[in-house]
Amino acid sequence: MKAQTLFPQLTASASLAHIPDEAVEHGEVFTRRWVVNTILDLVGYTPDRDLAAQRLTEPACGAGAFLAVIAERVSQACHEHGRGILDAADAVIAFDLLPRNVARARDLVEHTLRETGWKSNVSSKVASAWVRRGDYLLDQATSATRTDFVVGNPPYIRLEDVPDARMDLYRTLYPTMVGRSDIYIGFFEAGLQSLSEGGHLGFICADRWMRNQYGRELRKLVAKSFALDVCITMHDVDAFEEQVAAYPAITVLRRGEQGTAVAVETSRNFNGTAAHELTEWIGTRKGDVKRAATYEAARLPHWFPGDDLWPTGSPARLALLEELTKRFVPLGSRDSEVRIGIGIATGADRVFITQDADAVEPERLLPLAMVRDTSTGQLKWSGNYLINPWDESGHLADLDTFPRLKEYFLRNSAALRKRYIAKKSPAKWYKTIDKVETGLAERPKLLFPDMKLSSHPVLDRGGYYPHHNLYFATSDVWDLEVLGGLLLSKVAEAFVDAYAVKMRGRTLRFQAQYLRRIPVPLYRDITTAQRERLREAFLNRDVLAATEAATEAYGLEEWPS
Repeated sequence: MKAQTLFPQLTASASLAHIPDEAVEHGEVFTRRWVVNTILDLVGYTPDRDLAAQRLTEPACGAGAFLAVIAERVSQACHEHGRGILDAADAVIAFDLLPRNVARARDLVEHTLRETGWKSNVSSKVASAWVRRGDYLLDQATSATRTDFVVGNPPYIRLEDVPDARMDLYRTLYPTMVGRSDIYIGFFEAGLQSLSEGGHLGFICADRWMRNQYGRELRKLVAKSFALDVCITMHDVDAFEEQVAAYPAITVLRRGEQGTAVAVETSRNFNGTAAHELTEWIGTRKGDVKRAATYEAARLPHWFPGDDLWPTGSPARLALLEELTKRFVPLGSRDSEVRIGIGIATGADRVFITQDADAVEPERLLPLAMVRDTSTGQLKWSGNYLINPWDESGHLADLDTFPRLKEYFLRNSAALRKRYIAKKSPAKWYKTIDKVETGLAERPKLLFPDMKLSSHPVLDRGGYYPHHNLYFATSDVWDLEVLGGLLLSKVAEAFVDAYAVKMRGRTLRFQAQYLRRIPVPLYRDITTAQRERLREAFLNRDVLAATEAATEAYGLEEWPS
């Protein structure tokens, strides 16, 4: 898809159309030198190769954290291969939007080359040739040039900080940018599409695209035409010059067939020394597992296919999760005989939720379970009601039949009518975003708060309708106390931990898409003794006992800590 075809007005000058400088500056996160060295080593950009004959692209160079190390390696390669540095004038191309960064990066490249033995005039020529001001995403849309390496730290620019017209253009050029995808998704796609056969991309970047919906098209692209060689999760590592909540990973992708993949989980103290040791182990291709004080690595026989979510965790944990996934059925599937759902979104909680039991006709009120009602592990109702505009057949209630309901909604009509859903359907201006499911309130169900540090199923024995920050599980077959014990366990939590996007403080998201990742035994295959142990653990909120009972129910000898 070429920009000049879709947008004939797009020119070199237009490629610098306005993105606020403060947005670009906000997106700058400078990478530590040892991280740069690690990425260059992993993609194979080493001075023993004739780097002047290779082509490397850095999409967003900033002040030159990557370029300084690149210049050192190119200089050394030219010396070792008997080349002049001008032979490498076309070997590197780096982009940045900010003139200040372009000037600083050129100065840094020139200084590095002079310090490594090249004259000032040729060093200046190479620096000017390498670094240019431009929008990488627009440049690549019109470029047919292939590159051997794409490396860097794509910018962290929030969707809201990019003008709508520019974001629409990016989305048209890069179809992997779906939903609320960050701009770095486009950098991945542009970089991958520019690779020559066998070429490598190495980024340090937020890894949320691996485990959320907006990354699905990028995951699909990778699975179709590329291979993941290395993924190093570095959530707690001091990888940047400034403290940022980026949840980063080093990801190395290659144009070619998928083979073995190296998965690495690091701890807070992972550093340059450990990274060098790890990189050497990866390069030797000897041994399937490598354990050290600050990391654990393993060679996996394959990577995860298609647009499915990519899990994270220690390699041993990943292997165990894969085994359980193959042996058991997903929670929420027909075979599991459990249904997973989410509570009601109203679009106007201040109107639809009340503690006034006389606000409308009693039959228009549903006791509403809120997240705070589950905090103790027992459901303790806080007195909130849902004002229910739906009848039992799934249609909006006739307001003329319920005068108090009609008066209440008319009194709040301004707030209700300004909602998007009301503007879309003016005649149904008083409806909630979600319909009320007839009979759900009366059914026993397990409730799961959306965000929690650990698995926290809470039993509603019937009588309450869940709010939209609560997910629920119902079943006509399972004893929900037994299922609650299974889902309280660390075995079940491990699947949410592996697939869910982590929030600040490592808070997990217990959303439906992650709950459905949990494999469960068939209820009939759980012995009476195992059921009793799971039930007792659930009622006592005993996570250790639940984990021990679940481990036995899953047929495991032990659950790794």
